[in-house]
Amino acid sequence: MKQTQERTCIVTRRAGDAGSLLRFVAGPDMSVVPDLKRKLPGRGCWVTADRAHVDQAAKKNLFRRALKAEVQAAPELGANVDALMAKSALGAIGLARKAGKIALGSAKVDSAVRSGEALLVLHATEASDDGIRKIANARRATVHLGGPSIEAYKLFSEAEMSLALGGTNVIHAAVLAGDAGQAAAKRVVALERFRGGFPDGPLTGAVVEGDTAEDTE
Repeated sequence: MKQTQERTCIVTRRAGDAGSLLRFVAGPDMSVVPDLKRKLPGRGCWVTADRAHVDQAAKKNLFRRALKAEVQAAPELGANVDALMAKSALGAIGLARKAGKIALGSAKVDSAVRSGEALLVLHATEASDDGIRKIANARRATVHLGGPSIEAYKLFSEAEMSLALGGTNVIHAAVLAGDAGQAAAKRVVALERFRGGFPDGPLTGAVVEGDTAEDTE
């Protein structure tokens, strides 16, 4: 059986698999370059995949010793990684849309959640509390009936979601099961973890009867 190779974070000195760490290499100009796909040539080093650890590594310039080179980590390295991860997630969401693995609009999201087909829910940062509450009720009802617990994320603006999904005024979306959906979900979860956040938590409380979503957002 093939075993997952462990790497060591240069900040915590704790080992982990590649999925929980980010790889960095030295660029031609001796800058520190994030290698999200883990394919760039040369010596690499690893940092726990969240913004706080990347910022700490950059502030202390721990990359110099780890890469055995006189590299200089830019102060905005953490922000740059965030932007790259967001771009990757939005790109994957766009590909999932082309593959038919995205539901758009609160009514279709509600249906995808209740059927158990949704892997996760996306709310634009501008989403209203009422719109979020209606879909949360669908997620809660699904769990109540023995279905999957479907997490919800608020990572992108309406403009970002609309551009990625080729629509207008995209406020609510669901990533659906399937290869393209799984790839998009993986990047969404990674971005949430990098930002130090969590999905909106466990679904608790009673299901409100008759509280169904309307496709108004």
